[in-house]
This record gives sequence, structure tokens and C-alpha cells, in this order.
Amino acid sequence: QVQLVESGGGLVQAGGSLRLSCAASIRTFSSYAMAWFRQAPGKEREFVATITRTGGSTYYAYSVKGRFTISRDNANNTVYLQMNSLKPEDTAVYYCAARFTSTIYSSPSQYNYWGQGTQVTVSS
Repeated sequence: QVQLVESGGGLVQAGGSLRLSCAASIRTFSSYAMAWFRQAPGKEREFVATITRTGGSTYYAYSVKGRFTISRDNANNTVYLQMNSLKPEDTAVYYCAARFTSTIYSSPSQYNYWGQGTQVTVSS
């Protein structure tokens, strides 16, 4: 049974920072690629960032590249999303996702496991 629990969301002013965490109850966490997605009201879920199982490679959506950083701690079964220079358009529910794979994907349909989400609100 895989469980993903996100935390770290909240309300922040534009230009501020937040760090999201996703704690995974996966026995072989280092065998899973991890990703962050987000969904704003009335919009489809969209890709934010992903990281390979070793942490050696990352990939970002164009809209967050240079502002967000994804990382992981395989010893503690946790993946992070550091978000800097936040903008009001970053407001969304942020979801952590996992897939047992050696590569990375940017489509939500490629991920098997999802967390419940954490709300991020950026005020202008």
C-alpha cells in the first residue's frame, strides 16, 4: 500500500517562498520517480516538476523553471518542492505523485499513486 502525504502549503504574498514536502510510505522509495502537479479551480491538473528515482535528473514545466526546485531524500522517503518568487498564478492545490519507473514522465496519466493535495495561495 503506497501512501503519499503532502504538507507545507499555505498563504503567501507574491514574491515569497514556500517549501512543500511529500512523505511517502513506500518500502522501495528509491525505485519510484516522483513528481509534483497542481490544479487550480476550473482548470485541469498540470505538471510542475519531476525527479528520477536517484535524484540525478529533474524536469520542470516552463512556467516554474528557474523559480521552483524539486529534490528528494531517499533515506527519509521524502520529496520536496522549493517554490521561490511565487506569483498569484501559482495558486492551486499541489499534488505529489509516484510511479515505479527508472525514467520520468510529465503526464498525470502516467502516475499510479497520488497524495491528497495541499493548498497554495499566493496573494498579490
